[in-house]
Amino acid sequence: MNQAQQEGPLKGVKILDLTHVWAGPLAVRYLSDLGAEVVKVEAPMGRGPQEFPYAPLGGWLGGDAGDDPWNRNAIFAKLMRNRRSLCMDLKTETGRHTFLDLVAEADVLMENFSARAMPSLGLGYDELRARNERLIYVTMPGFGHAGALKERVAFGPTVEAMSGLTEILGYGPEEPRNTAMALMDPITAMNSVASVVTALQERQETGEGVRIEMSLHEGGVAYSGPWLIDRQLGRTVQSIGNAHPELVPHGVYRCAGDDEWLALACVDDDQWRALAGLLELDSTWSRDLREDNSERIDEAIGKWLAPLNKQDAAEKLQALGVAAGPINTVPDMVSDPQVVSRGFFVPYERFATPMPGTPIKMQGVDPDTWTPCPGLGEDNVSVLEDWLGMSEEAVAAITTAGVLHDKPPM
Repeated sequence: MNQAQQEGPLKGVKILDLTHVWAGPLAVRYLSDLGAEVVKVEAPMGRGPQEFPYAPLGGWLGGDAGDDPWNRNAIFAKLMRNRRSLCMDLKTETGRHTFLDLVAEADVLMENFSARAMPSLGLGYDELRARNERLIYVTMPGFGHAGALKERVAFGPTVEAMSGLTEILGYGPEEPRNTAMALMDPITAMNSVASVVTALQERQETGEGVRIEMSLHEGGVAYSGPWLIDRQLGRTVQSIGNAHPELVPHGVYRCAGDDEWLALACVDDDQWRALAGLLELDSTWSRDLREDNSERIDEAIGKWLAPLNKQDAAEKLQALGVAAGPINTVPDMVSDPQVVSRGFFVPYERFATPMPGTPIKMQGVDPDTWTPCPGLGEDNVSVLEDWLGMSEEAVAAITTAGVLHDKPPM
């Protein structure tokens, strides 16, 4: 199925995608899952070289590099479904002019380069708006386009450390940690999705496009919780590991098996009474008394869980109304009966590799209409024909001139 035929609430919205790494591609993936038509404009070396010196993070689709390793990067494929690939060198004059012609036809343009990248290509917002006053332009550098840090190099885990979130992560105040997953990226991705949908609605009323600026750094700062208020009120803030500032017991506990664990949270006195019956502890303990006896409670929980596997333990606790769940590894997650029954993973990439679906369930969002990650430059001809009406001869001419590519240059 051609991606342009995809159904969904955003059907008919045309997006030019210049994003890379995680924040930008994830945002575009959500929009494409909702039916937007996406053209991924890729640099000739955007997926890496023809020969990789080592396997990428996440490995290869199918387990090996094959004859086209640039198309088998598993993490890249995970993020790039529902797109058509136009591999075009924007540093050439013809590539730049052709791109601006595409901008004139687009509804949305999204990029997450550094603050100086687009202006250096002659593709700043003034140039883009001159070609399309209805364009919704989303730019998401690490620290935004203004401020003392706007020129700084940014990467998710380092920006996270600057956001204030790291202050409360880790096993204790002497050992701060970050999430090790670039949390700023998915935060900014969801902020971007919300902003695009809002801008599309606003444009229906005004007829005008808009420039939307995101900052990975500010996205993390906005996620600061009660510790921000505590600090402002002069209270001491520190990491407390898996504990909770108000709930007791609350934590992660070892079960039977090799490195098997269960998460448990006792959120009220009713849950404590049910749990205390299993642990043979005083069911009348208030929250304060549970705090005073937290070590004893944790020891009792560990003793009760020791002979049980994490799935059985979770079921027993849930049957009593106690919030608990197993700590899933990746294999556990893929085979989890909850996600299996909801058809969350979508195995249509090469070699039937299961990839995450969308958490958005609504009428018109149908994974059966989705398309896998295209090969580099796979849609060079069709995109330029469909969007700009270019002839095959014209496309062939700029291909020969080195503007279009379907594999990385040697």
